[in-house]
Amino acid sequence: MYTIEWQKRGLPHAHILIWLKDSLHVHRVDDFISAEIPNPQEDPDLFCIVTKQMVHGPCGSINPRSPCMKDGICTKRYPRHFLKETQTGQDGYPLYRHRSSQDGGFTANINFRGSEVSVDNTWIVPYCP
Repeated sequence: MYTIEWQKRGLPHAHILIWLKDSLHVHRVDDFISAEIPNPQEDPDLFCIVTKQMVHGPCGSINPRSPCMKDGICTKRYPRHFLKETQTGQDGYPLYRHRSSQDGGFTANINFRGSEVSVDNTWIVPYCP
């Protein structure tokens, strides 16, 4: 089952519902979806794309007037918590791995309104590498 929608700039995207014959083991999720900054030495192109396009906000104390902020809290629940491995949440949805730098995660410096801001994996929106 699927539906196709068009964004404001005319770009299409699809919402797809898939039934799997066998249940997907939570560790297999990382084969398809990531929510981390990639290793800049191993994949510099992906590193550049993720740090430019897949960073939420910044919001919170860095940017309290961000559109996602309501009553001082990010409505999208960023920054996320550090997780050493992907888990299944109580609602059945995955809680994606967001490793800290001590656990092998990476950080990046991004330009935000003329200032350099350091971001870690807690700010990365899930993407399909």
